[in-house]
Amino acid sequence: MIARTWHGRTRPEDADAYENMLKPEVLPGIGKVRGYLGSYLLRRNLGDEVEFMTIILWDSIDAVRAFAGPDYETSIIPEERRKLLSKHDARAAHYEIVATHGLR
Repeated sequence: MIARTWHGRTRPEDADAYENMLKPEVLPGIGKVRGYLGSYLLRRNLGDEVEFMTIILWDSIDAVRAFAGPDYETSIIPEERRKLLSKHDARAAHYEIVATHGLR
């Protein structure tokens, strides 16, 4: 299993709007993509900014490549969401999940 992680930040006044754009799916239609297993959206207040982290779970790196293309580490940020970001990772990181405990 692969975890695709990404970080972005908004101004506090844009945080709720940005979060609402990510619900119910982090990316439009991602739930229909073969190999997609689920996602987490994390939020943390940093005072002058709000940080978001997405963790998207895939069954394999091949599934990530099929979704994101040959340059699969490039971040995928729809333009309407990009406008709300003050900072963001240009590239996503990918981790092999080697152990889990207590997840439901």
